[in-house]
Amino acid sequence: MAEARRPQLPESWLQVLGPEFDEPYMKELRAFLAEEKREHVVFPPGPDIFAAFAPVGFEAVRVVLLGQDPYHGPGQAHGLCFSVRRGVEIPPSLRNIYKELQSDLGIPPRAHGALGAWARQGVLLLNTTLTVRAHVANSHRERGWERFTDRVIFELERRRSGLVFVLWGAAAGRKASMIDASRHLVLTAPHPSPLSANKGFFGRRPFSTINRWLTERGEAPINWDPDAPPTPT
Repeated sequence: MAEARRPQLPESWLQVLGPEFDEPYMKELRAFLAEEKREHVVFPPGPDIFAAFAPVGFEAVRVVLLGQDPYHGPGQAHGLCFSVRRGVEIPPSLRNIYKELQSDLGIPPRAHGALGAWARQGVLLLNTTLTVRAHVANSHRERGWERFTDRVIFELERRRSGLVFVLWGAAAGRKASMIDASRHLVLTAPHPSPLSANKGFFGRRPFSTINRWLTERGEAPINWDPDAPPTPT
């Protein structure tokens, strides 16, 4: 069982989430994924499933940006919600995020969709469901991932204070009830997908709102430019 517990999560996360990998639901989820992979293509690739946790340790999280499930097109999903690697065409949801970013902070859309610069500054780029069948959105819904990401939110909510939880879309928004808004900032909005972005995603100015919260708490703001250089250590 130890081998199953430690594939890709950094130690700071395993200290908090390690017991989850011994739960019966996780065993069932692994069996489901194994069966899916025998008959279908599953995204992201196995080594990238927990990639959201790699750039930011548990104690380094400042913002939790929560989406729905991974992109389901070839070459898109790589474990960070809404992000794609350089060289991959920018998906429509991310194009809408870039539009809001420009409207909010004046940062023009970049020619790539890699959001690692956000993650390196303490933004946990997480989906509510961490895998998906190729070309079938929501295909791995209610198979166990929601329970795992519930645990992530629960542990961050109770062990940390002053975090920002950004919940985009209905699946992410359902986790709002888990968060004490007197201790954390909770921002909700429709999903940035073209199917829902015009229903209230645009115009909420989340990026400036997050930075205002952080600076009021004496913390450095996030540089939301996807081309932001690494923060000096």
